[in-house]
Amino acid sequence: MPEIPAAPSIAASMRPATSPRSAPPRRTLPFATAARGRRYAIVMTVLVALAVAVAAGIFAWENPMPLGSDGFWRIAQLRVTSLIVIVVVAFCQGIATIAFQTVTANRIVTPSLLGFESLYTAISTAAIFFFGVSGALAVQGVGAYLAQVAVMLLFSGILYGLLLSGRRANVQIMLLVGIILGGALAAFSTFLQRLLTPTEFDLLTARLIGSVANADATYLPIAIPLAAIAVVALMWGARRLDVLALGRPVALGLGSPHRRDAILTLLAVSVLMAVSTSLIGPMTFFGFLVAMLTYQLADTYSHRRMFAMAWLVGFVVLGGAYVVLKHVFYAAGSVGIIVEIVGGTFFLVFLLRKGRL
Repeated sequence: MPEIPAAPSIAASMRPATSPRSAPPRRTLPFATAARGRRYAIVMTVLVALAVAVAAGIFAWENPMPLGSDGFWRIAQLRVTSLIVIVVVAFCQGIATIAFQTVTANRIVTPSLLGFESLYTAISTAAIFFFGVSGALAVQGVGAYLAQVAVMLLFSGILYGLLLSGRRANVQIMLLVGIILGGALAAFSTFLQRLLTPTEFDLLTARLIGSVANADATYLPIAIPLAAIAVVALMWGARRLDVLALGRPVALGLGSPHRRDAILTLLAVSVLMAVSTSLIGPMTFFGFLVAMLTYQLADTYSHRRMFAMAWLVGFVVLGGAYVVLKHVFYAAGSVGIIVEIVGGTFFLVFLLRKGRL
């Protein structure tokens, strides 16, 4: 009589079935398709080539000495400051704007809404109004630069501490308060400017136009480490920014400390904006222009990749404008004006196409 096989035990029947090959771990990719990844690589390659061309133009265009000679490199060394300033400003403005728009969940707003530029204008105007031409000299130098950065950071810290802490914390209210304070500071500056003499007003106007020529090389040893620390912090928390971009309810559902991450991100943004504004002056729409171009070219939600592209886009835009205006139109001091006109036009076109804030 054949032997009947024993029935499997209950424990054996409840044991999960094993397959010869275990399933691969789940992970997220920075691009939805491989084609988008290849497109990103191509765009980055083109931007790197353009950035190299812009840097070469800054060094070599209208350099009267033969290429490679000692005289050529002496003249090139005199232009290194302009190149480094452009790199730092592109570094700060583009990355700060993208991070700020992620926290606020709005691609229309910029960090300028927090009142950094209005505060910078108020400080410069008050110095010239109360101390005359000597006041313009008083707000120059490493000590004055550190003081301006510290005041801006204190201003943002108070704003975040009052409006982003507690049970009724709201980013939108913070933006509204920032707009109101910025408007009040702008009105205060306008009032003082009407009381200045023509000479003092001309001196103030030259300082309030964002220009690479306004930068002082002695500021760079302070500006570069501050900007580097802030960007390293943002890059380290880039995955948290990816979660914040999903929205507050989703981020909380995934276990992300939304409020803490938002405040830390805004503090890093404040450092970048304070460094940039105190270095060359106000540039309201430059960061917006860089961010919008980055969104169109990157085609990804990975903040690490968007930050890298934003830096290159900002350098190409600002550096290209500087080279063309300086060597073609001989108007290097108008770089900030042209960039603001283009950025403002881009903002209006984007707003009209979107149809809402």
